[in-house]
Amino acid sequence: MRFPRKLLAIAFILLALAGAAFLVIQATNGVGKDPEFATVWPQARALADFELIDHTGQPFTRVSLRDNLSVIFFGFTHCPDVCPATLQQLSMAQKKIAQSGAEPPRIILVSVDPERDSPEVLATYIDHFDADIIGVSGNVSELTKLTNSAGVFFQKSMFSQEPMFSQEPNSDDGSYSVDHSSVVLVIDKDAAIRASFSAPHSIDNFAHDLPILLSGL
Repeated sequence: MRFPRKLLAIAFILLALAGAAFLVIQATNGVGKDPEFATVWPQARALADFELIDHTGQPFTRVSLRDNLSVIFFGFTHCPDVCPATLQQLSMAQKKIAQSGAEPPRIILVSVDPERDSPEVLATYIDHFDADIIGVSGNVSELTKLTNSAGVFFQKSMFSQEPMFSQEPNSDDGSYSVDHSSVVLVIDKDAAIRASFSAPHSIDNFAHDLPILLSGL
C-alpha cells in the first residue's frame, strides 16, 4: 500500500505546482485581476435606439456601437476644463493599453451641446487630440434618447439666460455653458453598458482597469 500512497502524494504535489504556475501566469498577464477604479454594473444595460451623426457626417446609431469595444464620454467643445482633460487622459491611456499588447477601446465623444457642436466643429475639435476619437452630435431629441437610456444628465447652465436647447444644431452662440455628467461608460459589443468610471479621472486608472474590463467582454 505504500507505493500507491507515494504516487498519490507525488500527484498532489504536481497538481499544487501546476496550480501555482497557473496563478503566476494569470498575474503576469493581468487575467483574473479585478478592476480597482471602475464600477462594474451588476447587469448590462442596453442602450436605446437613436439616430445621431458622427464627425464625418455619417449616421451614428446604436448599431454603430455593435461589434466594437468602446468608451463613451459626454461633453462639448466649449467646455473649458473637464472635457478636454478627460479626452486627453483617455487618449494617453489608449496608447498605454496598445503598448501593453492589449486591444484598446474606441473613444467616443458624444456632444451634449447640439446647438453648437456640428460635425464640422467636432471634427476640428477632436483633431487636437492624438487619438482616433469619434465625435457624435445631432438634434436634442435623438441625443436625449441616448442619454436617458445611459442615465446621463445634461442641460444648459442654470446661470445662462438662453432658452432650453432647440431641436437644431449649429448655433454659433457661445454665451452659455452646459451642465452634464462626467462619467465615462464602458460599452460592450452588444451596445450595452457594462461598467463606468466616475470623476476624477486619471490616465493610470483608465490604463489599469480598461484591459481587465474589456478582456471579459
